[in-house]
Amino acid sequence: QVQLVESGGGLVQAGGSLRLSCAASGAIFSINMMGWYRQAPGKQRELVARFPSGGSANYADSVKGRFTISRDNAKSTVSLQMNSLKPEDTAVYYCNADMTVSDDYVRKNYWGQGTQVTVSS
Repeated sequence: QVQLVESGGGLVQAGGSLRLSCAASGAIFSINMMGWYRQAPGKQRELVARFPSGGSANYADSVKGRFTISRDNAKSTVSLQMNSLKPEDTAVYYCNADMTVSDDYVRKNYWGQGTQVTVSS
């Protein structure tokens, strides 16, 4: 069973920092894109940052210069360092990955269970 497990959410004051981590596990043949999305109450889920295999990271304009995504292909992990957090960053953050699994060698999209990030003013 392939899954993405996130960790690192929590409560922080405005201006503070948090680091989110996500680990992929299971019968993974290859991982293409890994990234982070977020969904605030009453809003649609939106891209925060993503890191394609062999490519460069790209970010939502709202987080550029404050968030940094990193990826460890050997460990099948992706992390999101969030600095200078703002109350508007409050949301549930979801890890996302395009992976090909060894069971059927079909590329599919997977989501983690989500982790809450709350930034107080």
